[in-house]
Amino acid sequence: MSKLELHNLNKIYPNGFQAVYDFNLEIEEGEFIVLVGPSGCGKSTTLRMIAGLEDITSGDFFINGKVANNLTPKERGVAMVFQSYALYPHLNVFDNLAFGLDLQGLDEDIIEEKVHHIAEVLGLSEYLDRKPRELSGGQRQRVAVGRAIIRKVDIFLMDEPLSNLDAKQRVIMRSEIIELHRKVGSTTVYVTHDQVEAMTMADRIVVMKDGYIQAVGTPEELYFKPKNAFVAGFIGEPPMNFIDVQVDNNILKFKKADLQLDILKHFKLTEVPREMLFGFRPEAIVLGHHQEMVNFEGEVELTELLGDTTNVYVNIGDHHLILKVEPYDTPKIGSFCKFSVPYESIYLFDQESGITLNL
Repeated sequence: MSKLELHNLNKIYPNGFQAVYDFNLEIEEGEFIVLVGPSGCGKSTTLRMIAGLEDITSGDFFINGKVANNLTPKERGVAMVFQSYALYPHLNVFDNLAFGLDLQGLDEDIIEEKVHHIAEVLGLSEYLDRKPRELSGGQRQRVAVGRAIIRKVDIFLMDEPLSNLDAKQRVIMRSEIIELHRKVGSTTVYVTHDQVEAMTMADRIVVMKDGYIQAVGTPEELYFKPKNAFVAGFIGEPPMNFIDVQVDNNILKFKKADLQLDILKHFKLTEVPREMLFGFRPEAIVLGHHQEMVNFEGEVELTELLGDTTNVYVNIGDHHLILKVEPYDTPKIGSFCKFSVPYESIYLFDQESGITLNL
């Protein structure tokens, strides 16, 4: 296992475009770190700098306390799994798994033992004679993962490895990768744009936007105590509801609805900007009006039955909100829905900076 340290990393391409700004992170031995963010946020570029596939423009990258900026991928001891499976189509599963070991010049007996062990761990034993074209997407992805980990490297890097799989396969592969990480214990850096993958797999999540780190924390920390509105909106499904409000004599006035809330006395705020975002998660609501909560009423525009829950789209004036309710509590389209939000589930953000004000 390896400890990784990234100090003030910047990546600027020859055309002047800067993909990563001042990236700072320490990754402990055996930790599973997920880099998450929208397309173009710099997460894959950061991973490629860790791998040695992209030059670091400035800053320092350390592996176990030693500067690794100029080391080759082989010298860094990394294995990588990409979005594309990158399997050799003319080789069967056994030979794909054995390819890297053959290059190392290992004895045939050792190679066979390692391949069969990895195949058993990944549930591929019965497919060793098959070519990649004869496998499902999930099976091919398992072969790609197996080919990376069979070398027993200390650093395991994964760049959106599940994006080509269907929903069911992604769920299965997520659990398999987590179990594999527990068994192997390699330090793992995993890139995805899918916040569900990040929440279910990571020890810690790094949220990125426009090349900058927005927040670093455990899934629980980022969900319950988001540092800013971007993180609050990115983590959680459906995303957090945001309402533009003005503050006038400590009264919150909804910009797009005839609604005012005298609730600031319930929060300990060090500053009260004139423009705020009022936020709450769809799953935080309670149907009906309740004392000691903030009460709302809106017209139901649309409902989406998901099985275990229903998403209810509600309009309050020109504010469009999503509520998550039990299926048997689903209000009818066109009806007016009363709901409440507990004070502890409300988030207030500075509208200009996006910083969370009531943490």
